[in-house]
Amino acid sequence: MTNGWYYAEGNRHRQGPLPPENIVELYRSGRIGLDTLVWRDGWAQWQPLAEAAAELGIAMPARDADTPPPLPPPPPPPAQPTATAPSTTAPPPRKGLSGCAIAAIVAAVAGLFLMILLGILAAIALPAYQQYVLRSKTAGAVELMRAHEDAIAGFHAREGRCPVNGDEGFGAPESYADKPLGALRIGRFDDGHCGMEGQVEAAGEAEIDGKAIWLDYDESTGNWHCSSEIDDRYLPSQCRG
Repeated sequence: MTNGWYYAEGNRHRQGPLPPENIVELYRSGRIGLDTLVWRDGWAQWQPLAEAAAELGIAMPARDADTPPPLPPPPPPPAQPTATAPSTTAPPPRKGLSGCAIAAIVAAVAGLFLMILLGILAAIALPAYQQYVLRSKTAGAVELMRAHEDAIAGFHAREGRCPVNGDEGFGAPESYADKPLGALRIGRFDDGHCGMEGQVEAAGEAEIDGKAIWLDYDESTGNWHCSSEIDDRYLPSQCRG
């Protein structure tokens, strides 16, 4: 055998020169393997020890012809990042309004809106209703007075003067009381026209109670004119102005 053998320890550091029997001993002791690169004088390049096994007298392990060569070892798996275990503590429940609380708020808002709306309607409707009630009472008094228009006009045509309470066919003022008419005075106005003064009776209604309504007879035209000291809002249309 040729002296002067070298081997690459870890395929990095060259060791030698060594006699061939030392290479064989290193193999048998397991310090080098068949894949360890070796070299000797006369070689052009380094070769695996397996290529020089026959020359060195190293017995190669028998291998079944049908058995494929062993696969190269797989590359080491990449390092996996360490996963942080999720917290097992449940997050605190979010504070919020329950469905019942929301429904109560909606109901309260709706109730408030309804109250405001009813208040507005009441502010509009109540005065209008009050005016209607008072106007109906004054209209009733006027109708009771108009029932005596023909009797007054007939008396004037016969007698040539205006009748007064106590004349034939005409009673005392209080005798005509019939709510809402409290009394009826018959006679002559300052302008010379015959006419009537009715007093409204409406207890608790200060706007019209005890106030006068006048019916003035124009003998020249045969027409009657209605007027009053009551506010126009509480009078029928024919008595306003």
